[in-house]
Amino acid sequence: MADTTASPTTTRAAVLAAAKKMLAEGLVEGTSGNISGRLPDGLVCVTPSSVSYEAMRLEDLVVVGLDGTVVEGTRAPTTEKDLHLAALRRYPELGSVIHTHAVYATMFALAHEPIPAVIEEVVVYLGGDVPCCAYRGTGSVALGDEVADHLADRGATLLANHGLVTCAASPEKALHNAALVERTAKIVWGARAMGATIHPLPDSVNRDMAGVYSYLRGNP
Repeated sequence: MADTTASPTTTRAAVLAAAKKMLAEGLVEGTSGNISGRLPDGLVCVTPSSVSYEAMRLEDLVVVGLDGTVVEGTRAPTTEKDLHLAALRRYPELGSVIHTHAVYATMFALAHEPIPAVIEEVVVYLGGDVPCCAYRGTGSVALGDEVADHLADRGATLLANHGLVTCAASPEKALHNAALVERTAKIVWGARAMGATIHPLPDSVNRDMAGVYSYLRGNP
């Protein structure tokens, strides 16, 4: 297991705030989606299963170990906890993972098609195209491993037939990444609907800006 002693950390309040903002920005509906945040003690705060974001309070959040054992909380943790923990175990530079059901991003996930990094900020904040994972069962350890594989050098990945996952040093930054992916998916979808040719960024731009992402991710 990677050394997490120098990992970026967050607070329960920040996880809750991001959860409520995720709903307000239309990235989820009802009780769908989930958020995790690495705490200073090495544990992980996750949103609970089947609690609406409008009603969610600090005491509803659940604290688990990196092995998934519940340490604190009276509710069940999100059924997708393995998706979060696999990434946080593998990448100590990450402090938060967010799973959303953003509409346009999910359209690409249904098509098993990556979202192309045709806008510079996508490469800077996400590292490049947003790939699509192979289909794995919801809530499974296999899905967690598949997601972690795809987040090695990216700030986002699509879940086949399901939705979107983003990661960053904090819940705020992971939520920014989710909004960026959704906006980009909408722009690409719209350009294609126009019948327009979508031109890729020059290779040199992709290479240089991917380097920026790599540096920022390694120095949270």
